[in-house]
Amino acid sequence: MKEGKTKTFFVCGNCGATFHKWLGQCPECQDWNRIEEQEKPSPSRLPSGYSGAIAPVQPMSQVNLTSAPRISTGMSELDRVLGGGLVRGSVVLIGGDPGVGKSTCLLQVCCRLSEEIKVLYVTGEESPQQIAMRANRLRLPNQHLLLMAETQVENICATALQEQPQIMVIDSIQTMQTATVSSAPGSVSQVRESAAQLTHFAKLNNLAIFLVGHVTKSGDLAGPRVLEHIIDVVCYFEGNSDSRYRVMRAVKNRYGAVNELGVFAMTENGLKEISNPSAIFLSRLSEPMPGSAVMVIWEGSRPLLVEVQALVDESHAENPRRITVGIEQNRLIMLLAVLHRHGGIATFNQDVFVNVVGGVKVSETGADLPILLAITSSLRDKPLPTDLIIFGEIGLAGEIRPVPNGQERLKEAAKHGFRRAIIPKANAPQEKFPGLTVFPVEKLTDALAAISDQ
Repeated sequence: MKEGKTKTFFVCGNCGATFHKWLGQCPECQDWNRIEEQEKPSPSRLPSGYSGAIAPVQPMSQVNLTSAPRISTGMSELDRVLGGGLVRGSVVLIGGDPGVGKSTCLLQVCCRLSEEIKVLYVTGEESPQQIAMRANRLRLPNQHLLLMAETQVENICATALQEQPQIMVIDSIQTMQTATVSSAPGSVSQVRESAAQLTHFAKLNNLAIFLVGHVTKSGDLAGPRVLEHIIDVVCYFEGNSDSRYRVMRAVKNRYGAVNELGVFAMTENGLKEISNPSAIFLSRLSEPMPGSAVMVIWEGSRPLLVEVQALVDESHAENPRRITVGIEQNRLIMLLAVLHRHGGIATFNQDVFVNVVGGVKVSETGADLPILLAITSSLRDKPLPTDLIIFGEIGLAGEIRPVPNGQERLKEAAKHGFRRAIIPKANAPQEKFPGLTVFPVEKLTDALAAISDQ
């Protein structure tokens, strides 16, 4: 084969899939005009940092199982999302919309930790003066934090070898570039190779690294999906610009549980932790309103009380609208079919709107029953009691299925003063909670009858 016959290949900028020729639409993610030509690296080039040594082989029984001590970030909510703290040698990616508070959160963490250990903050978007001004505005201790404005990965690693920090922040990974790839910063190849080199450097030197990542319009991390496979922890920072509350969620964690939730509030002095998130997700009105129900969802390792609102209105369109905020739209369509088939309540001529208060995204099935009861409350124009909590999964046959951690959910509801609960029969507690009356239900018709008697 002649030399230089195939020196390029094509990569999708959305999902990272590779092809031998250019295509208008990516067959993997169905996105248009995202496939770009990239240079193929030389096959004879050895990986960066390769020493020629071969890793030893050992039986699994001889592997050291002693867990490495974690580094507390000084924020209990962030430690919860990370699985108990920061692990040495780990790479954590924090993604979110511009202005949501990613850099502010990491700057607060770095300034506090720099008083005890050496921390290096590498900025590729802002100047050191801008970082220092923000720290002064937030009144953070910044005497010992090391700042560096650099976008070349090789220079960053050389400086880190010289300074020997225990924690390093890269803000952001989209601005980094490496000499091994000739494409522009922010491209698929640059993001992937830069993250791979930084991850290798972190493992080799037992250094914890935070990577700041941007998100696309669809809410996914910018760059190839393979970036999420290279690193150890992936966290999303969520929050609306018109709300002061921010939610951090772990979607991948090699050192702890996924779907852990951390809640913060953006104040004049930076991000402040919310120790009781259930209180901010509940909006208690002076009088009960139709279409409102309180549910207990399970996020990571703790229960949260969240209010769900439903509005059912007569539709004058040929196809009634099904609009959801905070839950999946297809699940609402399925639940409405179950409500019609097994509950005898039709909504084929009604517009149905469902909203989870507080900007929380609910993905667990324990929200099925409270959603349907909120819809029924709005359709009948009959409010549910304000001291009633609901949770339970609904099957296609109209049965109410149990959900995990039912006892802990009831305990959280009783702690916040709720007096009545409609739950699956299989989740009925063996011991009674003082002041809490439980109505266990087995079918959807039983739940509809229970709210009619309230």
